[in-house]
Amino acid sequence: MFWRKALIVVGMILLSGRSAFADATLVTLPIDRAKFLAGQKFDMEIEVRGAKADEIKVSIDGRDAAEFFGVAPVLKNEDSLSSYRLNGVALLKPGAVKVDVEARAEGKTIRSSVNYTVAAPGQKRAKNVILFIGDGMGLASRQIARIMSKGITQGKYDGLLNMELLNDGMALVSTSGYDSLVTDSANAASAYATGHKSVVNAMGVYENSSKDPFEHPKVENIAELVRRARGMSVGLVTTSNITDATPAAMVAHTRRRAEQNYIAGEMLKADVVLGGGSWHFLPASSPGSKRKDERNLIDEFKFAGYAFAKDRAELASAKGGKILGLFNLDNMNVYLDREMLKDPEVLGGFTDQPTLPEMTQKAIDTLSMNENGFFLMVEGACIDKQLHAMDWERSAYDTIEFDKAIGVARKFAEKEGSTLIISTADHSHGISITGTYHERDGKSGREAVRTYANAIFPTFSDAGGDGYPDDPAPDVTLVVQYANHPDYYEGYKAQSKPVSPAIMSGDAAVANASRAPGGVFYLGNIPVAESSEVHAADDVPLSAAGPGADYFMGVMDNTEVFFGIVGALGLDPTQK
Repeated sequence: MFWRKALIVVGMILLSGRSAFADATLVTLPIDRAKFLAGQKFDMEIEVRGAKADEIKVSIDGRDAAEFFGVAPVLKNEDSLSSYRLNGVALLKPGAVKVDVEARAEGKTIRSSVNYTVAAPGQKRAKNVILFIGDGMGLASRQIARIMSKGITQGKYDGLLNMELLNDGMALVSTSGYDSLVTDSANAASAYATGHKSVVNAMGVYENSSKDPFEHPKVENIAELVRRARGMSVGLVTTSNITDATPAAMVAHTRRRAEQNYIAGEMLKADVVLGGGSWHFLPASSPGSKRKDERNLIDEFKFAGYAFAKDRAELASAKGGKILGLFNLDNMNVYLDREMLKDPEVLGGFTDQPTLPEMTQKAIDTLSMNENGFFLMVEGACIDKQLHAMDWERSAYDTIEFDKAIGVARKFAEKEGSTLIISTADHSHGISITGTYHERDGKSGREAVRTYANAIFPTFSDAGGDGYPDDPAPDVTLVVQYANHPDYYEGYKAQSKPVSPAIMSGDAAVANASRAPGGVFYLGNIPVAESSEVHAADDVPLSAAGPGADYFMGVMDNTEVFFGIVGALGLDPTQK
């Protein structure tokens, strides 16, 4: 029977209900030009959409695919959808792989071919890898943080950021998914975690036609690989909800990033889990919970041997090889509000949240107890969230905090000697420093935006020498402008509280006048349904130091970051 001798591949064709294969679509997953680490597990699926196929034949390098993998297929054959799927397969031999597909219905045949690449395991050079992801942190974000934290005198910077001192490898990373030019954090982080492209809102999967977010073909991620191949420890640290897109992509597989109650359970794949988002771990009967069941994940983590911390003091005293720390119901507060302004209304009762450097230090101290090494992902999540809110000052303070966490890792790596550190972003935002702003001569608003020779240097000061400006609103500040935005009011000065730039009125976003009373009105340049600034397709900078850092150079696809990591570790999942 044909179904026993088929497999999966990639292609696209159209087919109508009247004439078989006139308007149907043939799709192979993984997609053409996919790259695998030898031994990396994945699901393979071929779909005929819009028609019922009589048969589908698949071969790999001329050999029947089902026979090649030795795995029984999962079949579906309906009037408008036929599929053939093999779960948990792996390509073991490095090199090029060609997949040929032939599908037939009502006497008509269509064929397609796709090509894969299988990467050989690298020679182990690094024992540990620490991946720092500044969410939304493009080149302009780094420069803003450098100006504010290090200062600039007569056009020369007075110092560099920790991330800019990671100079054994430097690259520009492209960020698009396979479905769209501009990505989201789930899709982009998934590329780092798996080495494969995905689609917006998805992580660890290729998109098939299923409406079930958990039925899409999976690709083995970094957390699963380092555990299976070497027994390494895994750590996830973020300033956002810990089940948000970037940390979630390191461990979870779903087409829908919003499945955060499910993702919370997947966090058991990591040994150290630190961030916000306790409302996805608390049973539905607990105040503030977002769960729809009575599952108490905090108790489950404790039963699994995790120490639990709900604030900075408990984190400092937590002991053992596994730690769960949840320091806010949702995202943690940003540095400016959490450590400097400390407005009780803004903090919402969470007055003892740890800093990102503190969480990073605790994670390293804990994970480094494993003699097999560790993989740690640290995210500066609110760099992105505050740029969405068009609050570049809050974003900048979080970028500085992110950089301080990199400083913690650098000190560890200098002593330990076999740790690869990577700093990059998942995507960018369309922001740019266009000058400075001051009202010294009585001008205000748009006329006080200084350009060219009038753009005198900003007057940020750091009397304490901690790298954080004492005042986010000095008399001469930066002008940071946005390439994309809704209708909004601009006051050119830091806000005392977080305020959204626009609010929804029906299906349209309207400028929020309370954001900058008396400010300049700017007409939006994105669809009216968008109430915040949105991502950009700009390449993002990457800096690396340590064993294996020389892999990162030139212009790279985001999927190659994964191969740089597994190559430096010398992971070989082909070995039992």
